[in-house]
Formats: sequence, C-alpha cells, structure tokens
Amino acid sequence: MVPEVLRSKVKVLVDLYRMTQQARRHADERVALAREQAARAAAEETSRRLAFLAEAGTALAESLDSHTICRTLAARVVPFLADLAAVYPVEEAGRLGQAALASAGPHGETDLTFTDAENGPFAPYQGGIQEIVQSGRAAYGIHPDHSALHAVSIVPLVARGRTLGVLAVGLGPSGRSHSAPDITLLEDVAARAATALENARLYQNIQQEHDRKTQFLAMLAHELRNPLAPIRTATEILGLVEPAGDALVQARDIISRQAAHLSHLVDDLLDVSRLARGKILLRKQPVDLVRLVRDTTGDYRDLLSERSLRLTVDLPDRPVPVLGDATRLSQIIGNLLHNASKFTDPGGQVAVELRASGNSAALAVRDSGIGMEPEMLSRVFDAFTQVDGSLDRARGGLGLGLALVRGLIELHDGEVRAESGGLGLGTRMVIRLPLIGAEAVPADPPATAIASPLANRVLVIEDNADAAESMRILLAMTGHEVQIAHAGLAGLEAARWFHPQIVVCDIGLPGGMDGYDVARAMRRDRTLASIRLIALSGYGQEEDRRRSRQAGFDDHLIKPVEFAELRRLLASS
Repeated sequence: MVPEVLRSKVKVLVDLYRMTQQARRHADERVALAREQAARAAAEETSRRLAFLAEAGTALAESLDSHTICRTLAARVVPFLADLAAVYPVEEAGRLGQAALASAGPHGETDLTFTDAENGPFAPYQGGIQEIVQSGRAAYGIHPDHSALHAVSIVPLVARGRTLGVLAVGLGPSGRSHSAPDITLLEDVAARAATALENARLYQNIQQEHDRKTQFLAMLAHELRNPLAPIRTATEILGLVEPAGDALVQARDIISRQAAHLSHLVDDLLDVSRLARGKILLRKQPVDLVRLVRDTTGDYRDLLSERSLRLTVDLPDRPVPVLGDATRLSQIIGNLLHNASKFTDPGGQVAVELRASGNSAALAVRDSGIGMEPEMLSRVFDAFTQVDGSLDRARGGLGLGLALVRGLIELHDGEVRAESGGLGLGTRMVIRLPLIGAEAVPADPPATAIASPLANRVLVIEDNADAAESMRILLAMTGHEVQIAHAGLAGLEAARWFHPQIVVCDIGLPGGMDGYDVARAMRRDRTLASIRLIALSGYGQEEDRRRSRQAGFDDHLIKPVEFAELRRLLASS
C-alpha cells in the first residue's frame, strides 16, 4: 500500500462526503424556505381575505337602507372576488327587485349601474335565480354558453330562514376561477349582507309602526276636537245664562274645567305627533323671558290657587333676551306649571325662578310635590312615561307634557333636566336657553281695549250639528243674527240669500265641497267677495294657515274655538 495513494483516496472520499452533506443541507434549506414562503403567502392571503371580510362587514353595517346595502355588496365583491356582480333584493311574493350591478373597469376601478332582472348580463339565469330564491341553496361554477363569462355562481342572502336577496357573481375577462377559499369567502360575505338586510327590514318595520302610531295619535287628537268644540261652546253659553242655583253654577264650572283639561290633553297629543314627524315650525324672534314668564305665570295663578297651591315668582329686574317662538316658550312654561300642580298636594308650593348668567338663561320650576326616584330622572322626558304608577292613577295624564317640553326646548337649541331628592321631596325642572343681545327685544306694545262686538249677520257652515247649533246659540245670545248650513253647497246658497257680513266655515265639509272650495267660490262671486271669511279647523300648523289664506280666508281658528278670540274677530269686522 502506497501511503500517498491512500491519503489521496481518503481525501477524495472525505470531500465527497462533505459535498454530499452540504448539498443535503442546501436542499433542506431550500425546502424550508419554500415552506416558509408558502406559509407566508398563505398567511398573507388569509390576512387579505380577513381584511376584506372585515371591511365589507363594516361597510354593510353602516346603512339601514336595503338598496344601499345591495349597492355596497356589489361594489365590494368586484374586483376582489369577481369580474361582475349583481345583487337582487327579494320583494313581496318572491319578486326580484332592481339589481345593483358592479363590473370591473379596465384600470381596476368598479363601475356601478342598475338593472332589472329581465335585463343585464345575468338575465339568462333569471330562472335559476328564482329557483335559488325558493330553495335558499347556492349554485357554484355554472358554465354558461356566454361569450363574456366562463363561470357564474349564485348565492342566496338568507337570514332567519328567509331569502332577502340574491348575489350573482361572474368570472370572465380576468381569466380567474373560484377556489374553495373563494367560495367560503363568498358565503361569509353573503351571510353578513343577509344580516345587514335583515336589520334594515326590522328597522323599516319599526319605523312604519312608529309612523302608523304617530298618524293614529294625530287623527285621534283631531277627531277629539270635533265633540270637544260644542262642549266648550256650551260652557260659554252656560256662562251667559243666569244660573238657577248654586248646584248649576258648580256643574257649569266642573264642565268648564274638565273641558279645558281635555283640550290640554288633545293639544299635547297633536303636538307630540307633530314633533315626531318634524312638522312643528317655530316663528323665532327676540323674546324677553322676564315678560313672558310674568305673563304665563299670571295665567296659571288662578289654576294653582284653585288647587290650594302657593305660587312664588322670582324674576330679574332687567330683560333676559332669547331668540324663540313666544307661543311655544309660553307653552313650555305652562306645561311645567301644569305638571307641578298635578303632582303637588293641596297646601304645597310652586316656585318659579329665572336667572341669566354667561351666555345662557336658566328657568327653574320647583314644587314641593311627590318627587321621583333617581332612575326616573333620565326617563321622565320620554313620551308616555308615567311618574304616578299606582293603580288608581290619581294624578292622571298621558305622559306627554314633559316629552313635549323637551322636544320644543331642543328646537330652541336649549336643554332641560329634572332634579329630585327622592320620593316626597319635590321636583325641580330646569330649562336653559342661549341669550341674545338685549337691544333686539322690542318694547312692550301699548295696551288696546277690545271694542264691544257690533251686531253682525253671521253664517255658520259646520257639518257637526251640535257644534253648529251651540255656536248659533252663543252668537245669538251676544246680539248677532245667525244662520246655519251643514254642507258647502248649502252654505254657498245661504250666503246668496242671507247676505252675511261674516262667514265662519269649517274646513272639513262633506258632499264634495270642502271649506277651501267654499272660500274660493265666494271670492269669485262679486256679490260675496267682500264677506269676512273665518276658517274653522282641527289643524293649526303654518302650512294649514297658509292653505286657508290661499283659498281666501281672512282668519283661521283652531277647534275648540276660544270664544274670546272669536269675539275679538267679530269686533274687528
């Protein structure tokens, strides 16, 4: 054996072994790198899909409108999952509504249009879409005989066992095909869209129910005004008749008080329904709160005195100017005083305090009444909330007065809060309003005496027989000559032979000729055009008054009519 040869052979074998080991390590490293790259790519793809799903879910949840949700879904699916997508809402009886159609543009943008089920690129599959609506089962990988699309998938949007829509997606220009993860992602985003559509449907149902309730309250209040009007007029008649005894005087006063209370409840019903529908319009102008509070508390002093309550009023010596609707602000104060009197036992006290500091005015109405528990303080301004939860409901009311206060205050950019130490410790209601410059408040108008009404010929056109007859008696007792008609055409004919100076006409008349028609007809007739026209209506919003003026009425009175207001109009004729 030659040592040099042996050493050379051993060296070759060792080098070969080392090279083999190195190659094996390099191969293992390449495999590990490939696995790492594949895992990283899978993780990135999973992350990308999860991010898409999260963003799509957030976008779908942003709206409670079903058509907006359909548009959002179509726009999100393209181009991430498809080259073309259409979302069909399912309407009544399983009928497909107008679809939101999204397509991928040449530069990666998404074009959004709308199409009917009978038109557009998915029209050939309308029958299959209808079957999926009925079955609620998806169909994937349909290979149509279509030049633009080589694969179509249709997924129902199902929530609570009900198909609310259909998502149809197509692949074509991109050359892609749907993998199993794509199908899973498509199902996930469809489930989120179905949940969003269900939420939109539930919200719409709640909104419709709320609208129906609001409309019912408005109609109820309006219908209550019709029987209330002759009751109020009858109490005015009783006030003009010499009473035959103390019992009749007491009965007359009871009817008058309860009719006034019923009028207050009806007004609250109407105003709350108007607030809910956004139909209260304010006539804002500079108002001195000091003057307004003084006048309003003066109007309520007799009511509080009748209930054996002591009223104290603490007002600043200088004006407190705010921008608001004087009538509505007075209504707010009146509701707070009415609420305080209702929940305070005889012998109690009601205190009104007005202060101005900084940029706001604070008006507090405090009573020594039954108070309320802490948990009621945040709920007391909600509609239909009852503080008096006892079975006898001795305090009465509908739970609308304070809800109306909050709604009106918020329309004035103010706020209201309730304070109470607990049951039996009274309640303090505080409203805040922003101040304006004192120079904007007008001075007190000069006092003017109302002239005694002269005798007039008055025609009353009213389909409610009791309301018409009670108004006739009341006007006749105050010296007027009165005629009655119960329909529009009959009123027009009576005006031609009776020659009235004043016509008091109800707006809602039967027989195809309402009060507006009567007014327009009289204004067109030269023999009747100069008559003073006074409208009677259960509605008194600015829009109602505007329609009266356009029809030709000179004045607009709201049922039940305050006789003092009617006398003022008659006196000015």
